[in-house]
Amino acid sequence: MTQPTQPRITVWHEYRHEHENPKVAAVYPQGMHVAMADGLKAHGFTNVRTATLDEPEHGLTDEVLANTDVLLWWGHKAHGDVSDAIAEKVVQRVWDGMGLIVLHSGHFSKPFKRLMGTSCDLKWREANDKERLWVVDPSHPIAQGVGEFIEIESEEMYGEHFDIPAPDELIFVSWFSGGEVFRSGCTFWRGSGKIFYFRPGHETYPTYFHDGVRQVIANAARWAMPTASAPRAFGNRQPLEVLPASGQPENK
Repeated sequence: MTQPTQPRITVWHEYRHEHENPKVAAVYPQGMHVAMADGLKAHGFTNVRTATLDEPEHGLTDEVLANTDVLLWWGHKAHGDVSDAIAEKVVQRVWDGMGLIVLHSGHFSKPFKRLMGTSCDLKWREANDKERLWVVDPSHPIAQGVGEFIEIESEEMYGEHFDIPAPDELIFVSWFSGGEVFRSGCTFWRGSGKIFYFRPGHETYPTYFHDGVRQVIANAARWAMPTASAPRAFGNRQPLEVLPASGQPENK
């Protein structure tokens, strides 16, 4: 089977803050999901759709998930409103090979927590911190075109300890002007799927218009797309070779 040269991307966003907080609506008048999708399109992706919490099935129908190679997920205040059944479908799609990019407060989302198996808790502070994301794995595809670091003038602080399993790869570590540090760019493999957690993106700041942030997300979408792999087989199987007699009595 020929591998696609571009992933089919779905940007999922709970899309609640923009309707309830004028400050967020002023920063993202069309919604954060549209800003993310526009950033991906600016990097040459042509098959990008959006889905939001209040659509039927949260916009993640079986058809949409089956036709999604990479899913971006941003959630915050409405994690509990996400259907358990939909969350399980997302988890299963990751196991089957779909890429998942979890952004900012999506660390507390049902799919991410189930895939990590930990609380995913952390320290936080909303106080207009400067964030400097240092590249600690310059050879990684997700870090390409970024430089030594990304600097964001105003962001919410996340601080260690971040209660996640040890990442398979650590690409970015953040320093904040309040003194904290944080593992801000982490990859994980689950089943056949690749996961990237990327920290920046508080809703009251224009982070998803930042060139460096958009570069990272575009790189991550390319990295996370499914790759060809040998088929996985499970369950009871007949032997490939003739086995010697076991000495066990025959079933009657």
